[in-house]
Amino acid sequence: MPAALVRIGLTGGIGSGKSTVARMLVDCGAQLIDADAISRLLTAPGGLAIPEIARQFGGYFIAADGALNRELMRQLAFSDAAARRQLESIIHPLVRQETIRQTERASAAGHTCLVFDIPLLVESGRWRSQVDQVLVVDCRPSTQVERVMARNGFTREAVQQIIAGQATRAQRLAAADICIYNDGLLLEPLGDLVRHVARRFGL
Repeated sequence: MPAALVRIGLTGGIGSGKSTVARMLVDCGAQLIDADAISRLLTAPGGLAIPEIARQFGGYFIAADGALNRELMRQLAFSDAAARRQLESIIHPLVRQETIRQTERASAAGHTCLVFDIPLLVESGRWRSQVDQVLVVDCRPSTQVERVMARNGFTREAVQQIIAGQATRAQRLAAADICIYNDGLLLEPLGDLVRHVARRFGL
């Protein structure tokens, strides 16, 4: 009899180290379904979301190569909640379709643990019912700011604006079944924590 499929929703605020934890879970044997990566494909040149984005927002938001102009859209989305919801109404259904397709493919291939990397798991409200457990990667907001400034070259104000547009730290922790506190950790002790958690998922 095949092993039961375990669905883990992985989330965390920007700069929390969520993507690093996702890679470590893959090293433990999990199959990753990355909602952010799917979204980037949908808004790349020739992506399925591009025609509707151009229709609703105008060609000004499409770069010369045919991809979404991410910087312009980021500025609009974080300053205009209605525009952000409009963009999400285009992208989220397409992400869901591709997520279902990848889930079916992974299940057919015999994977027993799927990790859904979902930056906006708490904000969306719909993902909680689709996963068995929620794993939150947590750190202090000040750590988020410093990491993103170093990684992306954003100003402090820009990072704080992004954080303000996401679920609060308290909201994410309230949604967590399991939490990994990733503040001040080097990769090796973080990896030890992830491997410990992975055993709970049968990995």
